[in-house]
Amino acid sequence: MKTRVKICGITRVEDALAAADSGADAVGLVFYERSPRHVGIAQAAQLAVVLPPFVSVVGLFVNAEASLVREALARVPLDLLQFHGDETPDYCAQFGKPYLKAIRVRAGVDLLQCASDFRSARGLLLDAHVEGKPGGTGTAFDWTLIPKQLPLPVILSGGLDAANVAAAIKRVRPYAVDVSSGVETGGVEASKGIKDAAKIARFMQEVKRTDV
Repeated sequence: MKTRVKICGITRVEDALAAADSGADAVGLVFYERSPRHVGIAQAAQLAVVLPPFVSVVGLFVNAEASLVREALARVPLDLLQFHGDETPDYCAQFGKPYLKAIRVRAGVDLLQCASDFRSARGLLLDAHVEGKPGGTGTAFDWTLIPKQLPLPVILSGGLDAANVAAAIKRVRPYAVDVSSGVETGGVEASKGIKDAAKIARFMQEVKRTDV
């Protein structure tokens, strides 16, 4: 089975195009103001419009006012919503748009119950639990905490890069993988949101190699 790939935290046109050129299935745009990868609605619209056909645009929100989500949907051609906070199933479903629910995984989190609660979701995005941060931390979690049979597609996130994504795919067999910091230039806080085209290409090569 082909493992899909989402490159998240895109903030620049050249990075959106690099993701598409390397074969990514989706790019993520972060509408969470406290994130260093945050984009405004006008900026997001400019990024989305440069993407070629069949590359999905995912809008990421964290405990957002419903009015912000609706404004983003009105002005940006989002294909999928991703909710990374404490949103309820009813909140997530109210927009009439396919959505993913992110779950921060740690011991004691019942992922089977999460899948039941959010059965209207298109999938569960499983990320590391870092206290006080909803995501984008570059931290991996214990993949053995994921049940072998979840009734929703799994999008694996958290600390992935070209060095470990093959092992992650072999261990978890997710529907898709999601990467952000693992394909960034790195080194300083200001580099968050600045992608490295060579790192994106290497990440995609590792995913494709594992799928063979």
